[in-house]
Amino acid sequence: MAENNTPTDKDAPLREDIRLLGRLLGDTVRDQLGEASFALIERIRQTSVRFRRYEDLEARRELEGILDALAREQTIQVVRAFSYFSHLANIAEDQHHIRRSRAHLLAGSAPREGSLAHALDKTSRVLGEAATEALTRFFNQALVCPVLTAHPTEVQRKSILNCQTVIARLLDERDRMRLTPEEAAANDAALRRAVLTLWQTRMLRPVRLSVIDEVNNGLSYFETTFLRELPRLYANVEDRLGTSSGELPAFLQVGSWIGGDRDGNPFVTAEVLERALALQAAAVLGFYLEELHALGSQLSLAAGLVEVSDALQALADRSADHSPHRRDEPYRRAIAGMHARLAATWSAWLGSSPPSRPVGPAAPYLRPAELAEDLNTIDRSLVANGSAALAGGRLRHLRCAVKVFGFHLAPIDLRQNADVHERVVAELLATAGGVANYRALDEAARVALLLRELASPRPLASPHLRYSDETESELAIFRAARAAHLRFGPAVIQNCIISKTDAVSDVLELAVLLKEAGLLRPHENALDVNIVPLFETIEDLRNAPGVMDRLFTLEPYRALLASRGFLQEVMLGYSDSNKDGGFLTSGWELYKAEIGLAEVFARHRVRMRLFHGRGGSVGRGGGPSYQAILAQPGGAVQGQIRLTEQGEVIAAKYGNPEVGRRNLEVLVAATLEASLLSGEALAPDPAFLDTMQTLSDSAFSAYRGLVYQTPGFEDYFWQSTVISEIAELNIGSRPASRKKGRRIEDLRAIPWVFSWSQCRLMLPGWYGFGSAVKAWLATHPQEGLAHLQRMYREWSFFATLLSNMDMVLAKTDLAIAARYAELVHDSTLRETIFQRICREWQDTVDALLAITGQQELLDGNPLLKRSIRNRFPYLDPLNHVQVELLRRHREHPGDDQLRGGLHISINGIAAGLRNSG
Repeated sequence: MAENNTPTDKDAPLREDIRLLGRLLGDTVRDQLGEASFALIERIRQTSVRFRRYEDLEARRELEGILDALAREQTIQVVRAFSYFSHLANIAEDQHHIRRSRAHLLAGSAPREGSLAHALDKTSRVLGEAATEALTRFFNQALVCPVLTAHPTEVQRKSILNCQTVIARLLDERDRMRLTPEEAAANDAALRRAVLTLWQTRMLRPVRLSVIDEVNNGLSYFETTFLRELPRLYANVEDRLGTSSGELPAFLQVGSWIGGDRDGNPFVTAEVLERALALQAAAVLGFYLEELHALGSQLSLAAGLVEVSDALQALADRSADHSPHRRDEPYRRAIAGMHARLAATWSAWLGSSPPSRPVGPAAPYLRPAELAEDLNTIDRSLVANGSAALAGGRLRHLRCAVKVFGFHLAPIDLRQNADVHERVVAELLATAGGVANYRALDEAARVALLLRELASPRPLASPHLRYSDETESELAIFRAARAAHLRFGPAVIQNCIISKTDAVSDVLELAVLLKEAGLLRPHENALDVNIVPLFETIEDLRNAPGVMDRLFTLEPYRALLASRGFLQEVMLGYSDSNKDGGFLTSGWELYKAEIGLAEVFARHRVRMRLFHGRGGSVGRGGGPSYQAILAQPGGAVQGQIRLTEQGEVIAAKYGNPEVGRRNLEVLVAATLEASLLSGEALAPDPAFLDTMQTLSDSAFSAYRGLVYQTPGFEDYFWQSTVISEIAELNIGSRPASRKKGRRIEDLRAIPWVFSWSQCRLMLPGWYGFGSAVKAWLATHPQEGLAHLQRMYREWSFFATLLSNMDMVLAKTDLAIAARYAELVHDSTLRETIFQRICREWQDTVDALLAITGQQELLDGNPLLKRSIRNRFPYLDPLNHVQVELLRRHREHPGDDQLRGGLHISINGIAAGLRNSG
């Protein structure tokens, strides 16, 4: 089939970029490994393309024969080549997204759905004259906050990301500029060097990642994207609203769990938290120092040519810059003084010399507001004296950055399991002589006791007693958080999250521990952080509204909420609820929980902020953020939303600055529309709700029946996936399981989903839906399908559910999954379970196509369909080789070369799938 490269073929540049990068990679392989290795890899590539694109079954048999016959050294070479190609294809796709967005803007096309322009235009159109007031109110109260989390299946090294950044920049240069022959040759040479550097950069970490390594990885996205792109996004919003004075509050922020998430991670200690906070402060202060230096070089205005305000002159006069060369340059002198104060802040807070030398000694800034006011002084002087144009650009962006990032960069959330809090409180109560066995008390007795402790200023912990290691560690964390508040300000740690919350006492136990550290002050009824319950399992989601209802009836807790502006955050767990009850039931119980919570909060007159614990994959609540936010039930998005960003999805969304800004814009646009324009339109037909409950019940039975009630399923999972090998990977500081052993109940949701993605079954993203629809149609033979089709057309929640499922079904490959199933030793177990999975997959595909009216998967998502067409011919060989590597590694577990090749294959497949964990 000839490829269409006509002028109207919008994807031609993408294919050209992929061919270019593929050719450079091929040349690199030939130069580094020799002609024979290149010929082998090229034969595999062509055979795989022939099979995948033209459905040539003979090509598939040929491909399997080639791959199965590879020697060990050849296997490693093939894995490396195809893994690196997956990374290069991702770069090309990202560049194509940027290219198409620019093309729309250059053509003057109407704003696209998901853009801020579209959201603002729609708001004006729908609300009319009331739009201005509504938008002002929204931005004054809004909080949109993606939160970066450490990911136990994060497979990207920072060094690899750095190489990819260089390649992306060079592709972008080719796209935006008309290059001379000399410039084009220089670009070609630079690209060739960048691909060679990528090839020669180690993909794997030699040792397991530490928490501080994870912190540094997270900081790279601030340096690459957030510190520069957030101010640009703010400026865009302000310009569209006509508020160029920069008075919008910090409605868009970026948070982090890295360094504060202790749930199941024994390596997050008070010392690690303190180090993480210091690294963040160093990153943001270093950025400000660089920007002030650059701003000083730009604002060379001479006093004899411009007037300045008295405040600006005073700022210049206080500066330690006495150079005669700058005597008549008040802005430069003022900025040099600010630079010196910021350098002194660095030294005072971090105890080391700043990265750039100040002009002289100066008093440090005590808080970000002081730096912000000095920047405002420069801004006001420029505006008042005929230089308003100079107040834009770098100065405007720096003022915004200080407002958003302060001196802390990003608030770090603390998270711990409710069981840990319970044990710590029980030990404190026992040693203080109050209650010998707190854990034996029923819920009512616990609540009464905890309320008494909260009312008392008396601490439970004594500096003269020695507690268990767990209790000492937890108390140290909270004390470190209190010290951080005093050092960096209250913005540095704003939230404490309780995993596995299932009772009011879980919330009050954390409150008691916060009181021990001085983060809760009983005499003042003051709470210095938000207490955030996290409801994770299916049962917990069902109980969430009731737990919050009982909590809000407690007057002592309401008094604490008053100190937080009667704002309560609740976190909802997508990953564990999916692992517990399956894709359909998880989505439905989350939806119902949000409705129930909204009703409870409204009745108690408490403002609600939901924190969505979404992962990258559909099996963990992933999928397009725009549609997911708009599909929330009415009243669930009240101008404020937080959501987790994890693993390779962080790199995909925020590794490229332009793509990152677009993803941030999508979050703001969706939150704005969901808050201002949902009205009653999102309220579904009551019959839809009844149908969903019926479907969910059937899907739950099918999923639980397979995963938790099928004898031998645990063995099937551990033998047919890479879960054992993932547990060995140096890809995160957190263990794959919460407890030692092989129980699925104890396995973390991330490696659970990641393992199914690697073997191309994607089971957590669809299993149970086919059975549910089949049962529904059996009991509603006349109008059953038409009813489901109407649900799909009229209910955004159901449509989004099916759209996400469409994506994972298209990424599923049963033929490849069958090869993984061959790794299961018991042939009867293998055939029984795999055939059961295959039947459910076919039933699910049939149901999806019947409801949506599609002829084949992804008919409604041509962009993803194109992506799969481009990348899967290069992904298939990796899966086939991985199966062989698994077999050999399990036979010879001490072979480091085999283990290395296996880990590279895991990296390459994750890169090719992009949202696998």
